[in-house]
Amino acid sequence: MIDQEALRSEPAAHALVERIETMVTEPVSLMEVCGTHTVAISRFGLRSMLPSDLRLLSGPGCPVCVTPLVEIDRAIAVARTPGIILTTFGDMMRVPGSKSSLEAERAEGADVRILYSPLEALEIAEGNKDHEVVFVGVGFETTSPTVAASVVEADRRGIANFSVLPFFKTVPTALDMLAALPGRALDGFICPGHVSTIIGSDAYGPVARDRNLPCVVVGFEPLDILAGLVMLLEQVRAIRDRSEHARVENQYARAVTPEGNRAAQALLADVFEECDAEWREIGTIPGSGYEFSERYSSFDTRQRLSVDVPPPAGPTGCICGEIMLGLKLPTDCPLFAGRCTPRDPVGPCMVSTEGSCAAFYKYDRGNSSEV
Repeated sequence: MIDQEALRSEPAAHALVERIETMVTEPVSLMEVCGTHTVAISRFGLRSMLPSDLRLLSGPGCPVCVTPLVEIDRAIAVARTPGIILTTFGDMMRVPGSKSSLEAERAEGADVRILYSPLEALEIAEGNKDHEVVFVGVGFETTSPTVAASVVEADRRGIANFSVLPFFKTVPTALDMLAALPGRALDGFICPGHVSTIIGSDAYGPVARDRNLPCVVVGFEPLDILAGLVMLLEQVRAIRDRSEHARVENQYARAVTPEGNRAAQALLADVFEECDAEWREIGTIPGSGYEFSERYSSFDTRQRLSVDVPPPAGPTGCICGEIMLGLKLPTDCPLFAGRCTPRDPVGPCMVSTEGSCAAFYKYDRGNSSEV
């Protein structure tokens, strides 16, 4: 059993920080692509402890944040449809659509319910056979297997009034896109721990090999993150010296294996197929999403229910897209902590607890000069 207190040891943290200080002799930019890492880095004040030449950037690691506006509007349109019970995770409720939100629709009388598990939607469907129960399927590879399991269970139990809006995204393809951006000065990826328990650390091999960018799977405690930074910086130094090529390393070996969770992968392959997917403010990334396989296509809400979704109209002044690409910090946004706050969010990065803007607002506002 890992001693969690040991993973927050102050002397050990200072020792790692001192080592990092000796390793950073010129500017280095590293990106985390996990909302939980974003929160942890801000919560534990890691930026203020690290050398100014080590720039930690937040990528598109929050699934709520990268769900495009048109899909938010689609979920709202479905919620407005008579006879529909819309179910969702709580962090989707306050994401602004073009003119409304799921929270606002519920206040107006729509039957929108917050769930902790998609399997709860099956119980709702069985208890409301005169309604269509729709689950909003948002998430990366961590969440999508649980939704796939609910679909398989619904099929087994013959629950015909349950369907899913598939808004899923996959991580490795997004990393490859980020690495290929023109003018991108990126030196390595802090790879997500939760997602990697499903897909395995080997999934990042093509990014390391083809883009020559180090990839290190990292846990979420302070010493995990600092140790992961040391591993990345060692690779960055070797690559700049031309003595090594980038590779994948696994700091989070207590939870992540090279091959990942084969059972979850098989479930995903059975229920879904890879497809091109649109990411909010980023655009379409080939092969970065999941749609239903032919075997389970009858569970796709879009095939069962046709709704009118007008062209989306995004908020003026919001720079969530640039923030999710690591091009700007939340504090660079003219709306940050003024017009846009967690209480009254303008963009998705301020809504989700794992969004970059929400993390900066809660933990980093007083240290903007240090970030």
